[in-house]
Amino acid sequence: MTMTRRSLAALGLGGIAAAATATAAARRTLAQPRSGQATRLILPFPPGNQIDIVSRRIAEPLRQRWGGPVVVENRPGASGAIALGQVARAPADGSVLLASSLSPLVITPAVNRNLPYNVETDFAPIALLAYNDVMLVASPSLGVSSFADVVRLAQSRPNPSPYGSIGIGTLGHLAMELIAARAGFKVQHIPYNGSAAAYNDLFRGDVGLMVDGMAQAMAQVREGRLKAICTLGRERSPFASDIPNLAGTGHQGVRDIHIVGWSGMLAPANTPAPMIARISEDVQEAMADGGMQEYLRAQSLSSYPRHTPDSMTGFMRTELANWREIARLAGV
Repeated sequence: MTMTRRSLAALGLGGIAAAATATAAARRTLAQPRSGQATRLILPFPPGNQIDIVSRRIAEPLRQRWGGPVVVENRPGASGAIALGQVARAPADGSVLLASSLSPLVITPAVNRNLPYNVETDFAPIALLAYNDVMLVASPSLGVSSFADVVRLAQSRPNPSPYGSIGIGTLGHLAMELIAARAGFKVQHIPYNGSAAAYNDLFRGDVGLMVDGMAQAMAQVREGRLKAICTLGRERSPFASDIPNLAGTGHQGVRDIHIVGWSGMLAPANTPAPMIARISEDVQEAMADGGMQEYLRAQSLSSYPRHTPDSMTGFMRTELANWREIARLAGV
């Protein structure tokens, strides 16, 4: 079973670049979205998160294109439900937009059907922003240096191997459960209230393993606090090419697991299609700017190739189905 893809092309979106380019000129003839008026960009995370920083960086070029301020508002809490519920109920006129990572958009809905929003019907996808590799890391006290070592050690223990995550139903939780199930060893999930607490216990060896984003994990690996085991993308990460990806570890059970983190921008459902198309074009132009690309690389992030809002809709539909299957396998 193939999980999250590194490229839109892997989801049948590789041929959309030419079509997107061909329609760009027509889109530029559309009226600016809410020309001269303020646009609120709602985020389900606190300030300082990667999606927060990316959103604030693109706010200025969008202001220049639209002629009015783009105000980033952080609405964390309830696993993203506060922010997504607010945007779902907002006017469908381009005045309120959402920028979010995959967790509130496809992981939380995969494990919780009782939400104040329906990600498939309450939003109009605009554009994918960026994606990042995720990595399996180990505490140095565990004494492992490869995925094969992890499997051998875990299988030799009478009790499940404890691992940390930033919470129940998160990417790190579900990914680790899937890996363990496919590789044939038992794990014990220890959820934490945030990455700082999880990392502290990982440093001490209270938990032995954790799956986390590339930038956060590599910062600890470079300082010698953690051991990098593998990344989970389809290929080796361009930001850590010396570290094997999971499919390249040689273990047959995990060779078709491909997981990356990603982020995107959405509007309330029923926002006019011409407005969605123009916003999508402007957002993707801002993401393709040389300064933005340099920033993304510094954060171990990559941007997506040009695509259409309909392509993002299909991408999210596939992602939601994939994460529902992962949640089923993880027993969540």
